[in-house]
Amino acid sequence: MQRKPLHTDRLKSAGYDPRTQRLEIEFTSGEVRAYKGVPDEVSRRFFSAPNPSAFWEDRIAEEYPAERAAGGPDAEARAKLDALFGRKD
Repeated sequence: MQRKPLHTDRLKSAGYDPRTQRLEIEFTSGEVRAYKGVPDEVSRRFFSAPNPSAFWEDRIAEEYPAERAAGGPDAEARAKLDALFGRKD
């Protein structure tokens, strides 16, 4: 899923898959959460909101089940480095 950049203090990027109704949000902390069962209309309103961070907090965060999702390119790069050098926590 391709994510669009968001320019807020809490949200870095987000992407939506209408087929599965899955909204992935990447936070500025690097965490990625996937929200399940998000209708198309809610995702459209989220992406067009003047403040996506406030819309997420008011309309998505508590309304839809979420799970941690795999990160984007940073997570892929980390996995490759872990495979080469071993994981360091």
